[in-house]
Amino acid sequence: MAETVFAGDHFNQPGTDGAVKGSTAVISANSVPPKANEREMKPFSLTGLDGVRHSLADWKGKIVILNFWATWCAPCLYEIRDFITYQERYQARGLQIIGLGLDDEKKLRNVQRTLEINYPVLVADPVENSGLMKLWGNSSGVVPYTVVIDRDGRVTYAHRGLMNHDVFDEHVLPLLDKV
Repeated sequence: MAETVFAGDHFNQPGTDGAVKGSTAVISANSVPPKANEREMKPFSLTGLDGVRHSLADWKGKIVILNFWATWCAPCLYEIRDFITYQERYQARGLQIIGLGLDDEKKLRNVQRTLEINYPVLVADPVENSGLMKLWGNSSGVVPYTVVIDRDGRVTYAHRGLMNHDVFDEHVLPLLDKV
């Protein structure tokens, strides 16, 4: 079974070539062992921009990337473009990206329309759902924050800050190869 890894509390800024500089060092230097209670999916139910109430059980059997983001967060908006590509490219292999928007619905809808987000976006009011990120291992409240969940519902990786291609290749692609 893969271990949960919590990456550093940093906003890695994209370099001019589109890559995130220093991310590998941040990941290895700031990794901590998982706590036993951080390995399982935490139950929650939120309404999506599609108007339907969703829980993670809706995507059981999929590799889930649960991405906490906000409309005011530039790194969040930057990484959404990569998530759109990943969803398109790997959906047939069982990948399901879920955006958890920590903002009001109108702002989230505007970003969804502008960026043409092709995966579900759930609305998590930042006041009502203030403890949701903490429940998922992000006590600092940093966004973007991304959690990877395997087909059996176990958290395999969590990342604070911008998630780059190298992190995706290392922590998500191997899960897609397991059936």
